[in-house]
Amino acid sequence: MSQQELANIAGVTRQTIGAVETGQCTPSVAISLRLAKALGCQVEDLFSLGEEDLPKVEAILADSTPNNQQSQVILARIRDRWIAYPLLARDAFRIEMIPSDGEVVAVNHPIVGSGVSASGSDIGASPLRVEGEAQRQTGTNKVQVRLLDDIDKLHNTVVIAGCTPVLSLLARATERWYPQLRIHYRFAHSKAALHSLCRGEVHIAGMHLYDPQTGEHNIPFVREALTDKSAVLITLGVWEEGLLVPPGNPMGVKTVSDLVEFGATIATHEVGSGNRMLLERKLQEEGVPLEAVKRFDHIVDNHQDVALSVVSGVANAGISTASIAATFGLGFIPLHSARYDLVILKEYLQEAPVQQFINILGHQLVRSQLQILGGYDISKTGEVVANI
Repeated sequence: MSQQELANIAGVTRQTIGAVETGQCTPSVAISLRLAKALGCQVEDLFSLGEEDLPKVEAILADSTPNNQQSQVILARIRDRWIAYPLLARDAFRIEMIPSDGEVVAVNHPIVGSGVSASGSDIGASPLRVEGEAQRQTGTNKVQVRLLDDIDKLHNTVVIAGCTPVLSLLARATERWYPQLRIHYRFAHSKAALHSLCRGEVHIAGMHLYDPQTGEHNIPFVREALTDKSAVLITLGVWEEGLLVPPGNPMGVKTVSDLVEFGATIATHEVGSGNRMLLERKLQEEGVPLEAVKRFDHIVDNHQDVALSVVSGVANAGISTASIAATFGLGFIPLHSARYDLVILKEYLQEAPVQQFINILGHQLVRSQLQILGGYDISKTGEVVANI
């Protein structure tokens, strides 16, 4: 429509329309509402702040990134400071585990050409962008961040570091029941997640480390790391860890020493991860020197990549969990039952977003999501196992 036609509908002058279009004036609230009503849209569809008007905050980068590289980030408030998490590489593009809407209990055969696709993926959105060069001061990496989202939403964010894909499932489930709550899940092996918690970069760290000297899971490692802080450990579940092998186990593998004897390639995580520690412990128990397996190593980043390495034939076996084996249709040889705990600093327990996430652990629908995966004992899910 012409300027005059829009002016007539909105009840303003044609000169007002022209001035707004050319940026010569900023419309009042009343004129903005009239224009939106006349055009059948929201005010936000017509007007927005310019980039120079967007608010900025000072944040600390959780990861090192080239100072001259402009980076998209996720932002969260931890203690009294903003932490920025760069959205680079795999942190920007992920395929998440999705909470189930139901469980298949019967199959009707066959339905041909139904046109229903079971594929799908989630690509991480980018609510923020780092502006300016990072300034390294006293061991921190400070940046200015221009906000591209509602700051209230950013305050209502819980950051979790861990290696189990179940954390992303819990994040999606939590956001389903608490729409105003946002969960940012960062992939990290157990020790790395614990170190992030100690540095104040996350609210919660997930771990599954076993200490053969004490026979305890996680607690000795947390005590050693948190020398001047107090924390609680809440059990997520007990999962079966072991060897992933191709369907039918064509090599006839029964133990990790068989893999060495057969000259098999083993997919595992980096040194210091729970999976790597399990492999090393089993080799020691079976009297196999660690050097004998090093040349067969295939190091990958996460549990999904372990399974994909076996599926593709890049590796003959891998160290992961029963639930991952079931998801990818692989054979599984159990080696150890590990307790996966969530470590939370006590100073965070009173924060509403953290409380909401903890409450979700006792929800029957969440327990059902874990149970349907297989390979999880959920009898102690949500229980506090230690105060440190």
